[in-house]
Amino acid sequence: QVQLVESGGGLVQAGDSLRLSCAASGGTFSNYAMGWFRQAPGKEREFVATINRSSDSTYYTDSVKGRFTISRDSAENTVYLQMSSLKPEDTAVYYCAARYDSFWCSTSDEYKTWGQGTQVTVSS
Repeated sequence: QVQLVESGGGLVQAGDSLRLSCAASGGTFSNYAMGWFRQAPGKEREFVATINRSSDSTYYTDSVKGRFTISRDSAENTVYLQMSSLKPEDTAVYYCAARYDSFWCSTSDEYKTWGQGTQVTVSS
């Protein structure tokens, strides 16, 4: 069972960029499709981005398309979320998640392993 640890969150201004990292350990990283989700205060957790096991397919929620990029580095056992043109509405705790499957998925219930989350705050 893989374990996940996110990092890279922080306080930034609107329009800035930030890169989140999620380091995986204790399992075979290449066996997992990966996803990023976020949860803002008082709101339900929502899907952000996902990447398949072989890194050749990704999918994003509409609100981040063109601004966020998900990628993975198998040598580093890490998945990244590059965020640019950040907006105050991107403020949330960001979680990475692992799905023991080849294909990406935007449904949180399909992910069995989650990190502890990293806070991203975007000021206006």
